[in-house]
Amino acid sequence: MYDGQLTPSLAMSTFRNIDRLFPTRTVIHKSSPYPLLPAPTALRNIAFKSEGSEYTLEDYISLNRVSGLLVLKNGRIAFERYALGNGPRTRWMSMSIAKSITSTLVGAALKDGKIGSIDDLVTKYVPRLVGSAYDGVTVRQLLTMTSGVRWNETYTDPASDRRRLLDVQLAQQPGGAVEFMRTLQRGAAPGTVHNYSTGETGILGAVVSGAVGKSLSQYLSDKIWSVYGMETDATWWLDSPDGHEIAGSGFSATLRDYGRFGLFVLQGGVIGGQNILPDGWTIEAARPTTLPSGYRVGYGYMWWPVNPPSDSTDVAFSAIGIFGQALYIDPREQLVIVQWSAHTKPAGGQIVNSEDAFRAVAAALH
Repeated sequence: MYDGQLTPSLAMSTFRNIDRLFPTRTVIHKSSPYPLLPAPTALRNIAFKSEGSEYTLEDYISLNRVSGLLVLKNGRIAFERYALGNGPRTRWMSMSIAKSITSTLVGAALKDGKIGSIDDLVTKYVPRLVGSAYDGVTVRQLLTMTSGVRWNETYTDPASDRRRLLDVQLAQQPGGAVEFMRTLQRGAAPGTVHNYSTGETGILGAVVSGAVGKSLSQYLSDKIWSVYGMETDATWWLDSPDGHEIAGSGFSATLRDYGRFGLFVLQGGVIGGQNILPDGWTIEAARPTTLPSGYRVGYGYMWWPVNPPSDSTDVAFSAIGIFGQALYIDPREQLVIVQWSAHTKPAGGQIVNSEDAFRAVAAALH
């Protein structure tokens, strides 16, 4: 996968069965499904321009190897398409969409009073990191990936930190990911630079589980999955049998359940009139991060603002996973788009720009 050596058929079978690569924990659903009814107006085969060329939605699905596409407008299904052998009961891997799920659980733990403040030190919740480069780093700096700890995310480089973390996962040692992160060195003062790091999300997951006294899967089930109305169980990779979740990847769910999670975020984290997240959390999470230098990074609390920088409270934002996965949320248009793809390389697999396609969908349904 990370070497970019997947064949098209192997990509499909791998991403459908990603939960078989490592031990997993089940994220249990319990309640009756949140109804996803047809929208009054269905999305037709629209045309749009991207980087000087014109495409239809069908072109986009075919060229980008989209294996599932769900469009929810005002909470209703305006478009739903499965391809490449997938169907409504398929669970598909999310890759880094899992990061946005983990960051949302930070908000839940904050609302529950289990995390006192996102300006608390990480070591308050993960004492094992005392004396490491993460000593002095705050939860907020983990959320924005501004810890200042050195990290190389290059998927195709066997010597990168991301690949070394994968080797740790393959070793199947309980707590191995946190032990690996303890070995990293500081590269800058906390809060001064942004550096995308999957390993950082693993520490954030340890913060959440340390604060709430539960696994990430159990906490996600308790706070969202079992109460919002997901229709199937999800699964989440573990670092070892009955171990800790790999918080930045390895989460699998159905297309509609990703859509329901997107609606939960779009609705501000409210379920049945009860606030699961702090007031304004989803707005804050979607804003660009401003560094002390004044430079604004197009990254929020593990969500990607669309067209940053922006101070708008209704800016569109995305959770993005390698190999072409996306969860796009546009509060202004009351729109949620879930995309699965079966790219054969971690990055650079899209032929047509996804944001151009999503903006065209939003315009067509406006």
